[in-house]
Amino acid sequence: MPDLVRIATRSSSLAMIQAREVGENLGRPYELVEISTRGDQAAGPLTEIGGKGLFTADLEEALRRREVSLAVHSAKDLPIDLPEDMIIAAAGRREDPRDALVARVPLEKLPEGARFGTSSLRRAAQVRAARADVQILPLRGNVRTRLARLDRGDFDAVVLAMAGLKRLGSDERLAAIIWPFEVEQFVPAAGQGALAVECLASDAEARELAAAANDPGSAAALAAERAVVAALGASCRSALGVYIRPEANTWRGTAMAAPSDGGKILRLDAEAPTAERVAEELARELDQAGAAQMLQS
Repeated sequence: MPDLVRIATRSSSLAMIQAREVGENLGRPYELVEISTRGDQAAGPLTEIGGKGLFTADLEEALRRREVSLAVHSAKDLPIDLPEDMIIAAAGRREDPRDALVARVPLEKLPEGARFGTSSLRRAAQVRAARADVQILPLRGNVRTRLARLDRGDFDAVVLAMAGLKRLGSDERLAAIIWPFEVEQFVPAAGQGALAVECLASDAEARELAAAANDPGSAAALAAERAVVAALGASCRSALGVYIRPEANTWRGTAMAAPSDGGKILRLDAEAPTAERVAEELARELDQAGAAQMLQS
């Protein structure tokens, strides 16, 4: 094994923090290799410019060229269908999985017709379900970019992942305008809050390295949530949320699905002895309720 573990990461502040979090758990000296991806450079809604793969493909190319041993991603940004030569070798500790409204007042107190910034169909559908009057406007960029646009007055509210806000840290002013949603009310994206460590499937040394950073509970939940998404044939163009977690001596799961126009939302819950069984139950119930067809409409 090399003395210094090279880890590929996107160049945003949050991505660097997440990669360092994984690096610190390897038990080996490491170096971060910053990569500006096509997704970071492109403009426009993600659903129209190529999907989540735009944020991961350049890191995967660095793995193939053996310039790095590992790549760290926000798990929710990793496409469900990985290239055949890649594998998720570990899942880092999961931070708070919830979404949060960032606004001067909570959702119910926003003015009629409030301008809501998000490019996530999942978030837009759940916002519309609570407030049909709001305007949904496209918003991309890293956390700091989105907060800056909120400060400029481009939007009355935005929705961000609590995991990113917590990892970046927030000052007293920002903390006062964060309104977290409970997962039953606002179902997160599959893998939200978790870190995925990717490597070449053929690289046994890298897989062994990654194992030191693996959190078994996060890994089980991540695999199960991704299995639900795969079973429904969903993608970043789908308004689908799924969250699976251990509770006492069991596992619980919550899922939501909605058409792209933000019509009626389908929400389901399941409980089983394992994360895998919860995923199977959620996928079965979603399929029986017509979620696959709903997500295509």
